[in-house]
Amino acid sequence: MRWPVSFDGVRCLVSPQPVTTRLIAEHRLAVMGPGDRLDDFNTLVRLRTSFGLEQRIPQQRARSVHVPAFLYQVRGDILTHPSDVQAMFDNIPVAENKLQWIEGTTARWDGYLEFQRRPQPMLDWFAPYMS
Repeated sequence: MRWPVSFDGVRCLVSPQPVTTRLIAEHRLAVMGPGDRLDDFNTLVRLRTSFGLEQRIPQQRARSVHVPAFLYQVRGDILTHPSDVQAMFDNIPVAENKLQWIEGTTARWDGYLEFQRRPQPMLDWFAPYMS
């Protein structure tokens, strides 16, 4: 982690629908047709942001999370793989973590609506860290 002081005072985090940029870009390009253009896309991302897809690997960055984390994800999300999110979760070196799978849908947007639909699991998880 480059600037750990930036996280002073952060007691926990909730991460809805975490995703690896390369994986979601591969899926979206395949759906749109130019599935063989990932390298071109990566070049554009690097030119625009100075960071290519090879530097955007949340599974590695998860090792720098030192607060309890609650991740939730649509298991059937057609733009990613459950193993991708599971690897992020598994790499967080804190015992007080939770991974919640949202079942019965393939729509990514359902994951973003999960808190509005069923907030209690997140609120219950937050409670001991925020009191």
